[in-house]
Amino acid sequence: MFYVGIDWADTQHRVSVVDSQGVEKANFTVPHNREGLETLKEKLLKLAQNPQSIACIIETKHGLLIQFLLEAGFAVFPVNPKIVERWRKPSGAKSDPIDARILAELGRSGIHRLRQLKPDSELIQELKTLTRDQDTLIREATRLTNRLIACLKEYYPVALELFTKPTLPVAINFLKYYPTLEVAQQASVSELAAFLKSHKHPKPNQTAITIYQKLHSPQLKANPVITRTKARLMLAILSQLEPLLEQIKEYDKEIERLFKLHSDSMLFASLPGAGMRLAPRLLAEWGDDRERFLNASVVQALAGTSPVLYQSGKYRFARRRRSCVKPFRNALHLFAFQSIQQVSWAREYYDKKRSQGKSHHEAVRALANIWVRIIFAMWINHNPYDESVFLAAKAKHSIAA
Repeated sequence: MFYVGIDWADTQHRVSVVDSQGVEKANFTVPHNREGLETLKEKLLKLAQNPQSIACIIETKHGLLIQFLLEAGFAVFPVNPKIVERWRKPSGAKSDPIDARILAELGRSGIHRLRQLKPDSELIQELKTLTRDQDTLIREATRLTNRLIACLKEYYPVALELFTKPTLPVAINFLKYYPTLEVAQQASVSELAAFLKSHKHPKPNQTAITIYQKLHSPQLKANPVITRTKARLMLAILSQLEPLLEQIKEYDKEIERLFKLHSDSMLFASLPGAGMRLAPRLLAEWGDDRERFLNASVVQALAGTSPVLYQSGKYRFARRRRSCVKPFRNALHLFAFQSIQQVSWAREYYDKKRSQGKSHHEAVRALANIWVRIIFAMWINHNPYDESVFLAAKAKHSIAA
């Protein structure tokens, strides 16, 4: 067996190869391109003809390098970068050759503690990438929305009172038609009603009167210079925000289509409060490999819902787990919060935690920890969520306790 430590980078990768006795057989650098990766493959296969007898230890599980290694048939073992950092601490020395050698030694001495990377199915890979990319777009849209609100507050605050959200299509088009208070005040009730009808508003005439009254009520007015400059900024923000919101909608359509193609979609769709935003995210982060997780505790640690015990002498407390898959944690946190609105036992549990002095986030995270055990049982047994099953198990556990 050969153990290959790969200290990866954007432009080149440092490689160290050791055998089962710890003797270094090779140490070299390859560029991050097709030729470089083919060279890596050739050098490794010269040492062992069977790629499965070569264990590649690396500090990531994503990217083109990982894809290449898996396609070549090598066994890939991702490790947490903090493990390498701890091995490096005694001397503090750091270099690419040292890190590559540390990774190789990690594999040689503790391969039984590492978990071989098994790629997700193509459908799960696509769903996971789309949901994570959409989250990035949503964060960007939120940033632009906050900038839009701040801009309107400086010169046109009444515009924020006319519609329920400034990001609604009708609200965005209103701002484009009437970019300043002075322009909006020139519009008659009939003109406003016609505008609302063109956007298929359910109550155009009544809403037009309300908008007209708000526009002509006493207002705080910015001076002409601020009005001109901020109106220009507002239109510039809308030019970025509007297409971004359209792309988020297109992502929703594609994510929903892929989600419905998966055989486990019914399991995650049955979760109360998950909806078509959270259910695909939970499926994508959970995956469909039933052998990936030994038990629910592994998922709880991976998703960051279970706390970490810190103890030193008489000092003992539980703290939030920082090392976890952040998108997984976010999806479970949001789902647990939504379940409070729809599931009575979830609301009771949340209220109990709050009454014990826990913060909102601590209470939601504790609830998410329970949901992980429930979802794990659903996932393993291929059964959709059934609240009666959970309540019966809860009652049985209470009697036993």
